[in-house]
Amino acid sequence: MPLNINGTLLRKQHRNHVTVRDALNQAMDEELERDERVFLMGEEVAQYDGAYKVSRGLWKKYGDKRIIDTPISEMGFAGIAVGAAMAGLRPICEFMTFNFSMQAIDQVINSAAKTYYMSAGLQPVPIVFRGPNGASAGVAAQHSQCFAAWYAHCPGLKVVSPWNSEDAKGLLKSAIRDDNPVVFLENELMYGVPFEMSEDSQSKDFTIPIGKAKIERQGNHVTLVSHSRFVGHCLDAAAVLAKEGIECEVINLRTIRPMDVESIETSVMKTNHLVTVEGGWPQFGVGAEICARVMEGSAFNFLDAPVTRVTGVDIPMPYAKILEDHSLPQVKDIIFSVKKTLNV
Repeated sequence: MPLNINGTLLRKQHRNHVTVRDALNQAMDEELERDERVFLMGEEVAQYDGAYKVSRGLWKKYGDKRIIDTPISEMGFAGIAVGAAMAGLRPICEFMTFNFSMQAIDQVINSAAKTYYMSAGLQPVPIVFRGPNGASAGVAAQHSQCFAAWYAHCPGLKVVSPWNSEDAKGLLKSAIRDDNPVVFLENELMYGVPFEMSEDSQSKDFTIPIGKAKIERQGNHVTLVSHSRFVGHCLDAAAVLAKEGIECEVINLRTIRPMDVESIETSVMKTNHLVTVEGGWPQFGVGAEICARVMEGSAFNFLDAPVTRVTGVDIPMPYAKILEDHSLPQVKDIIFSVKKTLNV
């Protein structure tokens, strides 16, 4: 063991790599074990170990009463889960993809989101709706939209959009423990990506507070704000721009609602420039909301240029790969927008 200058032992912080899939699995496993009111339901979550293997091993460990396979009927099983939450349980409702949550949007918004308020705080609805969100690869228009702006529009919901394994684990545990309905937007293309996780973040007590963004990279020339998979794109763009002397501050939103506007404003007051990045459509999007909040707030007077948005293209997703690539933000698009904002 190494010693510090006082001769005392330094505790080595062990780190290892964990995929986003395994981090989500860890979170559910720990919460199922901690609280017997927690259960998981959805299509293929039990015997098949989940369509994306996120629930691998949970059915064998917890059995049919805690890990429940459902028919292909989102409106039906989302309604059962919402009723169970009202009756005192803490369901995790998995949509095989959030595109299928459209079948259940009445349950998510009219039944889950509004009840706590309409009951004057007497009837909490502690439920997590989770599953992959946004564009995957080669699944065309009906399976490719990002629902961050859709659900964040609705009072009564908390909307979480993790990027890496630490986000996934810490935020999912917080979501399961929350007394409000939480929409938890994962990304299919991130499931198999490994990230370094500290020993602390793998403890059973580890949580991340909902509503708090994280600065993933410090910088002083421009602020990049993103969520989910595109945080990685922002970090890649920042690494390229750093070689040209442009230092980007990258903010990982983590939560879409409630949005951590304070962290964005603090960063903008330092960098004087802002670029938002998201995979969703531009109109009424997450970036549009950030622009409005900054415009209305104290950081507006610190801006030296208009805010720039990098978004998905305003079309239904094409099937052809080359068109799909052109429909989603790429690292080069972020670099171009930063240079345009900085006028270099």
